[in-house]
Amino acid sequence: MSDQRGRLAAYWERQQERWEEVERKRARRLPAWRTRKRRRTLSVLVVAGDLILIVGATLFHRQPELYFVLAWFGGAVIAGLAHYLLRILTGKMSGGFSLRLDEREREWRHRVTFVSYQVLVVLMFISVLYGLIVAGTDNGGARGAMMTCALLVTGTTLSGVVLGWTLPDDDPEDFAEDEGGLA
Repeated sequence: MSDQRGRLAAYWERQQERWEEVERKRARRLPAWRTRKRRRTLSVLVVAGDLILIVGATLFHRQPELYFVLAWFGGAVIAGLAHYLLRILTGKMSGGFSLRLDEREREWRHRVTFVSYQVLVVLMFISVLYGLIVAGTDNGGARGAMMTCALLVTGTTLSGVVLGWTLPDDDPEDFAEDEGGLA
């Protein structure tokens, strides 16, 4: 039993080292974008993309279907790309393990996680209400499922949005030694 536990612990350590290396590489990307203004712009784009997804969910199984397709995939592309960039700019606070964060970063992350969890609960309540409203209509179950999906995506992106909106500017000296980064 202890041999198995030792292998699992060694595997876990290798995985954490690999994730730490990925985070070190990611932390050097986009040094010129690491300002509050850029992160706030990306936060607004994520929220706009999420709202477009929600509009797309309300258009599901309605005529013409082109509006749904444009809104759904357009919102997914806008929110997805902006959220990906925002996760790069917010660093390990948005995606790393809590054990690897310092006290300040852990405090920021816990605060943001609590707020986004509370909003996600409200969004899921709205999803249930929407599902009840459309239950008696044609394709009511599918329409309710699409709205749940859109609101769930919105809720899961909120922690990155709040973090991107509230974090102060990064210290430019952290990126002075890396001249080959993507600006």
